[in-house]
Amino acid sequence: MIDDILEDARTRMGKSCDSLDNDLARMRTGRAHPSLLENVKVDYYGAESPLSQVANINTEDARMLTVTPWEQSMVKAVEKAIIDSDLGLNPNTAGTVIRVPVPPMTEERRRDMVKMVRGEAESSRVAIRNIRRDANSDLKELEKEKEISKDDLRRGEERVQKATDEAIARVDELLQKKEADLMEV
Repeated sequence: MIDDILEDARTRMGKSCDSLDNDLARMRTGRAHPSLLENVKVDYYGAESPLSQVANINTEDARMLTVTPWEQSMVKAVEKAIIDSDLGLNPNTAGTVIRVPVPPMTEERRRDMVKMVRGEAESSRVAIRNIRRDANSDLKELEKEKEISKDDLRRGEERVQKATDEAIARVDELLQKKEADLMEV
């Protein structure tokens, strides 16, 4: 029973870390990366579709993305979707290939992004602590119902705390990596 609660908590903490990792990957760093355009929605014959489902996104170099729609007729719709996104990008169309230059970020914008990244990391830490609280309350409920002893409760809480510390360490590692990436010129 304790192992089930601990395993559930570890799984949920891992998902929280993975979610942070995905969110951070989408944040613009001034370097071209295909994940930058992942959240862009394109009007594909009346349905809002992710850009990655209607076009091929590649990195040409450190400051240039290329988007190649799978259908010639989608070039204008893809270009409009990139312009309408709040990413501040200005695509250039050359036939069927759309080139998207990624401008370098200003120092002020870098600092704002670092603040946003820290906020995301703190949200993940709070989520992990909430998972710890839920797991500990489940353990206390088992002890209250006399299904486990006080010693088992204490050991279980220690194991949950260890899992929490590991997850928060992973969040801190992701944060440091992203901050270094953002502040790199």
